[in-house]
Amino acid sequence: MGEEEELRARPSIRGRGSRANPGNRFESSHYEPSPEEEADPGKPATAFLPDFSESLITTNNSPDVGFTHSLNPYRGCEHGCVYCYARPTHEYLGFSAGLDFESKIMVKERAPELLRRELSKPAWTGTPLAMSGVTDCYQPVEKRLRITRRCLEVMSAFHQPVGIITKNGLITRDLDLLGDMAARGLVHAHVSITTLRPELTAKLEPRTARPSLRLETVRQLAAAGIPVNVMAAPVIPGLTDTELPAILEAAAEAGARSAGYTLLRLPLGVAPLFEDWLDRHEPGKKDRVLSRIRAVRGGKLNDARFGSRMRGEGVFAEQIHTLFKISARRCGLDRGLPPLRTDRFQVPGKPRQLELEL
Repeated sequence: MGEEEELRARPSIRGRGSRANPGNRFESSHYEPSPEEEADPGKPATAFLPDFSESLITTNNSPDVGFTHSLNPYRGCEHGCVYCYARPTHEYLGFSAGLDFESKIMVKERAPELLRRELSKPAWTGTPLAMSGVTDCYQPVEKRLRITRRCLEVMSAFHQPVGIITKNGLITRDLDLLGDMAARGLVHAHVSITTLRPELTAKLEPRTARPSLRLETVRQLAAAGIPVNVMAAPVIPGLTDTELPAILEAAAEAGARSAGYTLLRLPLGVAPLFEDWLDRHEPGKKDRVLSRIRAVRGGKLNDARFGSRMRGEGVFAEQIHTLFKISARRCGLDRGLPPLRTDRFQVPGKPRQLELEL
C-alpha cells in the first residue's frame, strides 16, 4: 500500500486538519503507526517546544507579497488549516507537514528581546514588518504565552510600523495597544476570511475563529480606529470562489477599509493532504475542485512561479479576479489602506538625527 493509500485508510481526528504524518522529504525513514494506532489514533496533544533562534526578523524578495521583512513568534500552527502553504516549512525542523505541523509548535520565548536588539541596530530604519509571514501570531497558545503582545510592546516603544495577519479573534485582546499604535499610523490589521459557512470552517480550519467571530473582530478593530483589510484567502476554486461577493459585503458592513485575495496554493506535501481532506469531507466535489485548481495552475496542483502563484492563470483565474474586482468596487473596498508611518521610527533613549536641508 502506497503512502497516499495509507493516509486515506486512517480515521479523521476531531479538531485536526490532517490525520497523519506523511514522510518528511528530507528524511530517508519515518515512523509508521501500528494497526492498533491506526484504528484508534486518539487525539494527539499539542507539544510546545523551545525555539533557540538567535535572530528574529526575516527577509524575502518575492514580488507577490506586500512586505519584505517579517517575524514569526511561532513555527508550526495549531489552527490546523489543512491547505496551509507553510506546512512544508516544518520539514526543515525534522518534522512532518501533516499532524506535526499543527501539534508540535516551536515557541520563540526570546522573541521580544531579539526584536529589541535587532531594531536597535544602526542599519535598521523602521522598514514595516509583517506579523506573521508564515504562521499565525495569534494562534491559541498566544493567549497564555503573550509573545506577540510583548513584541508589539517593543514595536510601540520604537514607533515601529507593523502589519498583522490573523484569522483569530484573540487579536482584540490587544486593542488598547493596537489602538494607540494606529493613532500614530503604525499598524494595519489583516483578517483572513476563507468562507462564511461555519460548518466548512470547522472542517477546513478546525481551530480558528468561526466566520461570525472574525467579522466581529473586524468590527472591534475598526471601532478602535485600526485600519482593517480583509483577505479572502485562500480562494478555493470550485469550493469557496462563489462566496467572494458575500465575504466582501460582510467585511464592508463590519468596517473593513480594503480587501484582497489569493488563490489556493498546494506546494509539496500539502497537495496530498488536501486531496485526502476532500476525500473525507467533500467527496462529491473532489473532482470538480481538483479540476479547477489544475485549470488555474497550468494543469498542475501547484505553480510556484512568481507573478502567478497568488493569482493563477487562465479563464477561471480571470473569472475569479473579475468577480473580486467588481465586488470590491461595489463594496468600497478597492481603495487600499493608508500608508504606514516609517518617519517616526526611533530607538528609545537615542536622539533622532535631523536631516540637513541644503
